[in-house]
Amino acid sequence: MTENKGRTITEDDLDDDEEDEDTQKDKFLTFTVGKEDYGLEIYHVTEIIGIQKITEVPDMPDYVKGVINLRGKVIPIMDVRKRFKFEERAYDDRTCIVVVNINDTSLGLVVDTVKEVSDIPENDIQPPPDIAEGNRQFFIRGLGKVDEEVKILLDAEKLLSKGELSQVNAAVGK
Repeated sequence: MTENKGRTITEDDLDDDEEDEDTQKDKFLTFTVGKEDYGLEIYHVTEIIGIQKITEVPDMPDYVKGVINLRGKVIPIMDVRKRFKFEERAYDDRTCIVVVNINDTSLGLVVDTVKEVSDIPENDIQPPPDIAEGNRQFFIRGLGKVDEEVKILLDAEKLLSKGELSQVNAAVGK
């Protein structure tokens, strides 16, 4: 269980059993990176953990910080700030690793702060704008309206290309 501003995220929120697929529809784990709020479809999220020691792996892209050992499983770690070419900042007690499952591969995403699980119905999601900074637009699934705020909804499957995912898997022995 992870305690965050506004709401406690429980195991039930992160449960990815097929029978719960309908209850996960329109649910997004929201988090901050820099000054913006982002969201990932909850069915990709397996767990949220605090920042821990990351072992560097040579010859990886700079945004792949290395790997962690999570209960005996080696998980590659990607720093979302670095992936989006944001200015680096030191990790602190609010920094989290969001472990996601993408095409049967576990990947840890370092984010500044995890916020909550939000309901964002499909009719409240707009396509991404044609103009966006750098390569971030490629990762954007859409823009979700939550009350008066806008959440940038990421396409988890595009955070690493198939080639990058293969390179990371090869480095960790998969």
